[in-house]
Amino acid sequence: MQKRKKLPIGKQTFRDIRDPKENYVYIDKTHDALNMIEDGSNYYFLSRPRRFGKSLFLDTLSEIFLGHKQHFEGLHIYDKYDWEQSYPVIKISFGSGSYSSKVLINNEFERIFAENNKTLGLHIAYKELSDSRKCFNSLINECYDKYGKKVVVLIDEYDKLILDNIGNDDKSLSLEARDILRNFYSALKDNDNKLR
Repeated sequence: MQKRKKLPIGKQTFRDIRDPKENYVYIDKTHDALNMIEDGSNYYFLSRPRRFGKSLFLDTLSEIFLGHKQHFEGLHIYDKYDWEQSYPVIKISFGSGSYSSKVLINNEFERIFAENNKTLGLHIAYKELSDSRKCFNSLINECYDKYGKKVVVLIDEYDKLILDNIGNDDKSLSLEARDILRNFYSALKDNDNKLR
C-alpha cells in the first residue's frame, strides 16, 4: 500500500517539497515557468491573492535558473530546459520584515543586501545603505561582473513596505515607503541590459 502524500501547507521551498523523503504533494507548474522563460520578456508581474503559491513559484524559478536539474525529475520541464545554462539569482523578499519606521526599513534593506552578498559570494561594502538604489545597482553589477552572465532578480512581497503603513493615521510613512521603493526599483531599469 502506497503511503498517502502530505500537503505542503505553509511550505515555500521547492527543494523541500520535491525531496522524496518528505513525500509532499506537488502540482507541476513548470510548464508555466518554461513558457515564461522562453517567452523572451524581461519582466513579469505575478498578481494573485495571498496564499496562492507566489513565493513557491518564485523559488521554483530560482531553482530552474540556478540549474538544479535533480529537483525536477518527472516534471514537465525536466527534458525541455537547457540545464547547462545557469544564471546568478538575486532573491529579494520583503515578506518577513517590519516596516513601521524608516530605521526598520533600512535594517531590512541591509539584511537583504547582506544575504545576497553572502549567497552570491560577493564582497560589496555597502557604505550608503540609506540609498537602496545605489546598493541594488552595485549588487546587480558586481553579480554580472563576477559570473559573466545576465542576472535574474526575483522579488517577493514587492509592495509590503507600503501595505504595512497604508492604514496608519500618519500617511507620511506609506508615502515615504512608496518613494523608497520607486528609487529602489529604478535600479532595474538602469541595468536592463544585465538582467535575464
